[in-house]
Amino acid sequence: MEDRMDEKQELKFHQMTETPVSRLICRLALPCIISMLVTSFYNMADTFFVGMLKSNSATGAVGVVFSLMAIIQAVGFFFGHGSGNFISRELGKQNYQEASNMASTGFFSALAAGVLICVLGQIFLQPLAMLLGSTNTILPYTKAYLQVILLGAPWMTSSLVLNNQLRYQGSAAYAMVGITSGAVLNILLDPLLIFTFGLGVAGAAWATIVSQFISFCLLLSGCARGGNLRIHISHLQLKLPYYIQIIRGGLPSLARQGLASVATICLNRAAGPYGDAAIAAMGVVQRIMMFGGSAMIGFGQGFQPVCGFNYGAKLYHRVKEGFWFCVKASTLFLLAVSSLGLLFAPQLIALFRDDPDVVLIGSSALRFQCVTLCLSGWIVMSNMMLQTIGKTAGATFLAMSRQGVFFIPLVYILSVTLGLLGVELTQAASDVLTLLCAVPIQLRALRELDSLARQQ
Repeated sequence: MEDRMDEKQELKFHQMTETPVSRLICRLALPCIISMLVTSFYNMADTFFVGMLKSNSATGAVGVVFSLMAIIQAVGFFFGHGSGNFISRELGKQNYQEASNMASTGFFSALAAGVLICVLGQIFLQPLAMLLGSTNTILPYTKAYLQVILLGAPWMTSSLVLNNQLRYQGSAAYAMVGITSGAVLNILLDPLLIFTFGLGVAGAAWATIVSQFISFCLLLSGCARGGNLRIHISHLQLKLPYYIQIIRGGLPSLARQGLASVATICLNRAAGPYGDAAIAAMGVVQRIMMFGGSAMIGFGQGFQPVCGFNYGAKLYHRVKEGFWFCVKASTLFLLAVSSLGLLFAPQLIALFRDDPDVVLIGSSALRFQCVTLCLSGWIVMSNMMLQTIGKTAGATFLAMSRQGVFFIPLVYILSVTLGLLGVELTQAASDVLTLLCAVPIQLRALRELDSLARQQ
């Protein structure tokens, strides 16, 4: 059995380091793109079906709790990317035992963190709802949705770890099966629980956590197939060096996702004075933009294992080739997506909440964000490469910039100076400032790769 496992891992190593880069990235990216699109679609499903309740407060509650889900995701991505980056580099060096130990350490650590979030969230439910940006009119809906979502935190965090570890091993197809199966189930359960069983906004939350649990089970079973690293508690390493590696690889993701949650809270608070319609509109725009960029992110996820394996194998020219290929392809794709968003903004908003005020506010915000969407190609691919090769400082700064360093102060400054228009403009302004930082940081990293190649 061990010999067969070693043969499969050896074969995977040769595939990752010898297959032409563009073909390899496209092959690995396809299941990632499908996973991201389906995941984004079912993230929007709650907003879509709750919007059919004809309540701005209920729709707003989904947007408010979205920031808590971003925190849960931040924890999952922290352990998933932190362990996954290390795993891909170690597999590139053919250090299979170290990679296996890290896989189990990342998984069980995320599971424990999810339990902690669940317990603390239930204890402080109402203060947490208000902290997330809920208004008094939205509060009952927020609590109903939030209380259920918290129950799923343990397997939501650990599912993200499994998903990312499988991707970083070059087994994106197994990750796709787990993620898409849960997503499809969520879309089917939403109308059943919300309308047929009359659970309202709480039904959307139950649909989410049940589907996430199914994903968790499928992802865990995927770890026992195809030469992937198996998860076993005997491989858990409660040792500082492993957690240092998780911090190095996962800090950018924690910063990015954590600040995305803080940014959503700040956005809800800035939009709050303009009524529930404004909060609902900005929540809808967030979901649409996430869907619009999800294929691009999935494409970048196909690049990450290629980047990690080849960096670990000291094939630096393949890392650079993959980066430039991904930047060009993603920028062209985002130009096409943003054009559609500019043309059909009112229709897209109306799909989720056909309220005149929500459509008016949401259309303006969506169009502003579409103008700068194409900048995300360079920003995201730079961040992914820096994080995968262990450039923690640069990766963390870029991860913090778009929805933290720039977004958080801008949402308050622009909302005070320009009112609701300022709230709508914030993300676009933040994107421009982030790109101005991302260009020199990434060019420096590319020059360092050239230097390493010359030293060989």
